[in-house]
Amino acid sequence: MPQQSNLLGCLWMLAGGLLFVAVTVLVRHLGSDMPAIEAAFIRYLAGVVLILPLLWRMRWRGFRPGSFRLYFLRGLVHGVAVMLWFYAMARIPLAEVTAIGFSTPVFTALGAILIFHEQVRLRRMLAIVAGFIGTLVILRPGFQTIEAGSLAQLVAAFFFAGSFLLAKKMTQRENSGDILVMLTIFCTLALLPGAIYYWRQPTLVETGWLALVAVFATAGHYAITRAIAHAPLTVTQPLSFLQLVWAILFGYWLFDEVPDNWVIIGALMIVGAVSYLAHREALAARRNRIQAAASSPG
Repeated sequence: MPQQSNLLGCLWMLAGGLLFVAVTVLVRHLGSDMPAIEAAFIRYLAGVVLILPLLWRMRWRGFRPGSFRLYFLRGLVHGVAVMLWFYAMARIPLAEVTAIGFSTPVFTALGAILIFHEQVRLRRMLAIVAGFIGTLVILRPGFQTIEAGSLAQLVAAFFFAGSFLLAKKMTQRENSGDILVMLTIFCTLALLPGAIYYWRQPTLVETGWLALVAVFATAGHYAITRAIAHAPLTVTQPLSFLQLVWAILFGYWLFDEVPDNWVIIGALMIVGAVSYLAHREALAARRNRIQAAASSPG
């Protein structure tokens, strides 16, 4: 049943959001002493260890034509996004990282139009424009110097959107577990050259924290993959906005971070834009189902 599938998708997305909040707090706790690409590599290398049982279950049973290329491309795109996210997380407040990250659904919607050739409705385009305006409110170019961490997070949001779009395409043919396994492997390989170049010996404590990050992040990726397999992105994406509340609370409680008013305003603009977009898409999908049922014979 579509309603039950959407509910499962929402529950998976909620679980994924909670897991990624834990990841965010842990990475923020680590700070900026370790090069971002090295930290991201160690996190994914630990993830490879975690998914070894899944890899054994796959037994390299072969890939459909074109699957290997998609796995490689997603690993590369996601690797860039993760590296930039690690860099941003160590340099700007939790709330700002989370708020700028909300532009990911906006980039995702735009990518769905450009890549999947989805129909461009006026309301949908207005929502995308409003989301970009919200991002500009957060960054305020021309009114303040855009920090390197903020810019890194914005670019990371763009690449995360690409990863979401590739995952959505793969869920049409591939098993969710296989998608998770191959993302972990190829993301690790993509980060390896940079990690070697910038390598410094990590402490035992740093390695332990990054291993814990891998546990939460791997579980979070699986939850997100299951979410987008059960329900459309327009149904599940709005739930990710709850992360702003958690980011503000944890940022204030653990790191004494007080969010900037413009960050909150911009985030709310993006939340409103994407929520409206999701609402309109849900109405359009329902209307299409009704029309299809009415036109069916018998």
